[in-house]
Parts: sequence; structure tokens; C-alpha cells
Amino acid sequence: MTEERITEHTDEAGHTHTTHTIVSDNEPRRGGGGATILLVLLAVVAIIIAVYFFSNMSNAEVAKDNAIGEAASQVGDAANNAGEAVKDAADRVAPND
Repeated sequence: MTEERITEHTDEAGHTHTTHTIVSDNEPRRGGGGATILLVLLAVVAIIIAVYFFSNMSNAEVAKDNAIGEAASQVGDAANNAGEAVKDAADRVAPND
């Protein structure tokens, strides 16, 4: 927006002086550089924290999967041992001679 201001002054001798002032808002505004840098740094820190937490969540999933696999292996071993015990008990009750 452009605005023109005209000011008239009359001195003691009766002379009139006119002053023209033009104010223009067409110039691009310059933002504060410090605030922009601060916001960029905060964004970078937030991204680093997010990546850290997501990578830890991934590690927790791997640990959980490994624990489940180990438990399944132990159940399988226990089933084999139970099968052997049943076979031994059957052989004692009725030997296969």
C-alpha cells in the first residue's frame, strides 16, 4: 500500500512550505534470522529424537521375537522329553521282548 502525506507549514513571515512524503509498503519484509535458525534447530533435534525412539522400538520388537522363538524351542524340547519319558514308561510296563 502506498500513501502520500502532504504537510503545509506557514512561518512567521507568512511563507508557506509544503512537504510531500510518500510511504510505500511494497518492500519485502525481512524476518528475524535468529528465530528462523532457532526453529530449524528445534526441528532437527525433534527429528533426531524421533529416529532414536523408532530405532529403539525396532530393537524391542527384535528382542521380543527372539524371546518368543526361544520359548517355542524350549516347549519343543520339553515335548520331546515328555515323549521319551512316556516311551520309557511304556517299555517298563510292557517290555518288547
